[in-house]
Amino acid sequence: MPKLEGFDGLNLTFLPMINAILNSFTFVFLAAALYMILKKNVTMHRRFIYAAFTSTALFLVTYLTYHSLAESTHYGGEGILRYIYFFILITHIVLAAAIVPLALVTVARGLNMQVEKHRKIARITMPIWLYVSLTGVIVYLMISPYY
Repeated sequence: MPKLEGFDGLNLTFLPMINAILNSFTFVFLAAALYMILKKNVTMHRRFIYAAFTSTALFLVTYLTYHSLAESTHYGGEGILRYIYFFILITHIVLAAAIVPLALVTVARGLNMQVEKHRKIARITMPIWLYVSLTGVIVYLMISPYY
């Protein structure tokens, strides 16, 4: 991502932690939404999905802000942890790219009361979204010593 000019003195080192917190919130909201729909509580399911969608949107704003203004941080670990880190990072990135359209379509189908279509795609979307939000936190925890 190209860096924006003129922000040299700005300290943005707090943003990755904010991103991890937002990913944590997303994970908790999604888990609660899944629990609620399994209990057939559609109203609470919907509220938790809105919360997850909101925390994900806020994450995207802070993520794009950080990566457009700050230098890249490189993972400094060695050995097996390095391979584990890059496996988690690569799967996280690939699935994060996929989750954006999946989540949008899934939420739209839910809002439009296309229940069967919503259920069908939600069975794909939910585990991916949970994985992406959880691995976002794990990636942060693994790279945070190198900021």
